[in-house]
Amino acid sequence: MTATHGGGCEDHRPDKDSVYTIKTGFKNDGYQHDRDSNDDIVKPPPLPTEDDSYASGKVKLSRNEKWRILKNVAAVSAAFMVQFTAFQGTANLQSSINAADGLGTVSLSSIYAALVVSCIFVPTFLIKRLTVKWTLCLSMLCYAPYIGAQFFPAFYTLVPAGVIVGLGAAPMWTSKATYLTQAGSVYAKLTDQAVDGIIVRFFGFFFLAWQTAELWGNLISSLVFSSGVHSGSSSKENSSRALLTCGANFCMIGGGHHDNQNLHRPPDSEIYEISAIYLACVAVAVLMVAFLVDPLSRYGEKQRTSDAAKLSGIQLLSATAYQLKKPNQQLLIPITLWIGMEQAFIGADYTQAYVSCALGIRSIGYVMICFGVVNALCSLLFGSAMKYIGRFPILVMGAALHLGLIVWLLIWRPNPDSPTTFFVISGLWGVGDAVWQTQVNGLYGVLFRRNKEAAFSNYRLWESAGFVVAYAYSTHLCARMKLYVMMVALLIGVAGYIVVEILHMRKARRLKAIAENPAAAAEAAKQPPEEDDEKDEIDDDIIITHL
Repeated sequence: MTATHGGGCEDHRPDKDSVYTIKTGFKNDGYQHDRDSNDDIVKPPPLPTEDDSYASGKVKLSRNEKWRILKNVAAVSAAFMVQFTAFQGTANLQSSINAADGLGTVSLSSIYAALVVSCIFVPTFLIKRLTVKWTLCLSMLCYAPYIGAQFFPAFYTLVPAGVIVGLGAAPMWTSKATYLTQAGSVYAKLTDQAVDGIIVRFFGFFFLAWQTAELWGNLISSLVFSSGVHSGSSSKENSSRALLTCGANFCMIGGGHHDNQNLHRPPDSEIYEISAIYLACVAVAVLMVAFLVDPLSRYGEKQRTSDAAKLSGIQLLSATAYQLKKPNQQLLIPITLWIGMEQAFIGADYTQAYVSCALGIRSIGYVMICFGVVNALCSLLFGSAMKYIGRFPILVMGAALHLGLIVWLLIWRPNPDSPTTFFVISGLWGVGDAVWQTQVNGLYGVLFRRNKEAAFSNYRLWESAGFVVAYAYSTHLCARMKLYVMMVALLIGVAGYIVVEILHMRKARRLKAIAENPAAAAEAAKQPPEEDDEKDEIDDDIIITHL
């Protein structure tokens, strides 16, 4: 990383707000008819404009820019928190309030099925045309129809609205990840810190804010349900026979109906009140991104998009598919699938088979608040802890925790007389989810820095595929079989991740050996240059100036 002190030809005009690094004078042939034969007239260079700065392939930033970067990261994180206050609160209720014929889980499945298709084609294409910031705004608006469809829940309203959410979700998440990764790279250069540590820390802060959406969204639904007539329903009205069908024994095969009073739909007036609040949250989130977030062009997006403009439309759309050819990407597919499956389980199966069945729908929000709060705190903790203990121990801990929870859920019989257990399991599941969200996102950012958009599109694609698989078998398998499927998926995913870490360590050792051995370095220089996904040329175009 190179830091310059306003080098080059110094401008003696009055100081501006910015300090530029510019070359010495250049010949101007426009003067050629005015000069003598013995003169070689050189025109003094003008101060570069913003467009000239980008055209030259350099982005010049002062050290104080780090505060602006932190402001942008905070604004993006807060906007997603407000956005997912609405969506997570709505999604967590779907398997319970729209349980008839499996409408809720089918609508959720349509979201992630559309997201899988969207991940392959839409993000790179849309980001190139709208830029990261405005792609975020448009994509976040796509969530409004699904929440609005809660006023008229039916297959012909919820499923199409879910498809719209899925089409918008892929570019939204890819834009977010691209913004945080690029901002983290620039921040690391500004502060002379390790790039991977900063990127993971930014993702940790983002998921701290994002996971608090579980708190606010579920708090809204719980307060509305608790204040309404539905709050009178008591789990004690159910017989012990009904409780035997809860937990791992719970089955909704074919979308059948239960006699359990806890599973009955709340009054429409309460659902309408919740949906109106959630719609307002989506509008606020879009306005936050539009007015509080700086365009990524400030940190090098123009160079990236100008390079992308050289590609044909088909080549650009196939960038995400090309990413699948990379060994590291292939090895990370199982663990990414697992991330989607475990989120679908806690949001749909756990809330329905354990919480709603034993405690009632009104308790879903409170139990999921515990999940969200613990998840948020651990996201921040693990984002910072990675700097000191590394990624591997954290991920192994998360895998062991989730494996233990799956075994616990297989043998535990839910009982409304022991409500604390529901919160403990929810909180521990949040700890495990925080591990995957921060560390695997950060791992993608480190391994594929050269092709961020395509890499994070693949992340979202396979995570969405995990959601689709989980929702697809939701009404066809009992809870016990779902837990066995998840256990297998977790073990395969962790095995693939371990191989990635081994390959990454070998590469690091090889590069270190070359750097320390002049003979090996000379030999390596003779070899054709290989594309290193962990390096991004755009970093070389960031010049730090001292004010």
